[in-house]
Amino acid sequence: MILRRPLVFRSGAERLPGVLLLGAAVALALFLVLPLLALLVGSVRDDDGAFSLLRFAEFAATPGMATAAWSTLWVAALVTVITVPLAFLYAYAIQRACLPLRGLWRLIGLSALLGPSLVGAIAFIQWFGTQGVLKAWLGGASVYGPVGIVMATVYAAFPHALMILVVALATADGRLYEAADALGASRWRRFRTVTLPAAKYGLISAALVVFAYSVSEFGIPKVIGGNFPVLAVEVYVQVVGQHNFGRGAIVALLLLLPVLFAFVIDTWVQRRQQASLTARAVPYQPRPDRRRDLPLLLYCLLLATAMLGVLGMAMYTSLVRFWPYNLELTLDHYIYGLAEAGVLAAWQNSLKIAALTALFGTPLVFLTAWLLERTSARPAALSTAVRAMAALPMGVPGLVLGIGYILFFNSPDNPLNGLYHTLAIMVVATVVHFYTPCHLTAVTALKSLDREFEAVSASLKVSRFVTLWRVTLPVCLPAVLEIARYLFINAMTTVSALVFLYASDTLPAAVAILNLDEAGELGPAAAMATLIVLTSALISLVYSLLTHLLLRRHQAWRHFQR
Repeated sequence: MILRRPLVFRSGAERLPGVLLLGAAVALALFLVLPLLALLVGSVRDDDGAFSLLRFAEFAATPGMATAAWSTLWVAALVTVITVPLAFLYAYAIQRACLPLRGLWRLIGLSALLGPSLVGAIAFIQWFGTQGVLKAWLGGASVYGPVGIVMATVYAAFPHALMILVVALATADGRLYEAADALGASRWRRFRTVTLPAAKYGLISAALVVFAYSVSEFGIPKVIGGNFPVLAVEVYVQVVGQHNFGRGAIVALLLLLPVLFAFVIDTWVQRRQQASLTARAVPYQPRPDRRRDLPLLLYCLLLATAMLGVLGMAMYTSLVRFWPYNLELTLDHYIYGLAEAGVLAAWQNSLKIAALTALFGTPLVFLTAWLLERTSARPAALSTAVRAMAALPMGVPGLVLGIGYILFFNSPDNPLNGLYHTLAIMVVATVVHFYTPCHLTAVTALKSLDREFEAVSASLKVSRFVTLWRVTLPVCLPAVLEIARYLFINAMTTVSALVFLYASDTLPAAVAILNLDEAGELGPAAAMATLIVLTSALISLVYSLLTHLLLRRHQAWRHFQR
């Protein structure tokens, strides 16, 4: 007798998660994988479309390309060596010392995120440029070149390292410090044998993130780099200046390699990381100590003053009539930039892009993460593919993604060709560019939920989508709001991913700042940068108020006392 497995007919509701996950996989493949494949194919084709490695040979023989590659690497390494210790000591002061106004120091440390990277470049020109206030501090060196690139990139990369290191230092086992004190260990020995080993993975991740950021940064060397060659600017010159898309694809691939290498190392490091707090651990609570707290307070004050000085100089430049000859305060730069230079339309475009990015990107990211983490009705291969594609954008610089979009969506044979030069393609590019951090945020929030929620819902015959709406989403509301804020602010400030995709009527504000700087209009450029900073700050304030109100309404259970 042959026993046959009974046929199981799944309802539409049971199949829906698999269908939705398949849709997410198609979207990521279409807007991430295929453009990158188009970039790869474009680099191995000649002008006639035939397979050829001639472009690589031409690139290797081009004078200055090797110099640009070497300059990119050593500048990125130098920025990493400077930024990570600065950020680590600042994070250590916030988390491991008893400082007043710790929230204020953290807010100032993250202030560079509110504006495009061009803000720092403009400010350092005013501080140390030919007519700079502190130009004598550089001796005979010029800020237009590697010196300015390093300073401005350290300023821009500092908050990225700080966010990682604050988290790395947030948790520690107090028993280890008690044991060190009982054994009579000196401060330095305790720091070297307890604090550093616990934070080493955070230090490595911060170093790799800063290195990858420095390699792929485009706006800073374009504004303050002078004639100093770096790969990011070379990509822009080849594509925008010379319309040589094949050469641009080669340079983009070369730019992609060190970033992907850093991403792979960071992934490996994270897999080896172990929990810093066990079930028996005692959270470390620092005790007041003048010998430690006072120097760290002075350090935070010094660094915060420097960061506010950079931001303040950019704002001040936007308000003076003609630096440094006529320092009369005026709003002419804002009037010129908004009315005559057409930046008002660019600012409105950025608002639209940022709002649409947050509006559509947030549900896409969270729903995809929920399908991966909280449902089981899916093929394993599909789940693996989506996870891999969700992690890939972290290792793809914005310039590389932009070149891929040109080669893929600008092709006449592509049925999606009509998306090119529209706000839609810029929204899609921005969501894809910043997808990975948002995905990791959503996954972290979802993993903190007990799976008993779904089990109870299933026993009560409640749809998993009802559970998602009534239980999962309210519990994960802080993460959802953080994803929306992150996408909005990054869409307002990003340059690299959009510099190749805009048309005359879809010009974003951050790219308009770059164009004003190229035209020598530093005052209007500073005015528009200040406008972006103020917009991002206002949105952050609204986010804080909205978060407070929504959490009070939907998460009152967190404050319930038995």
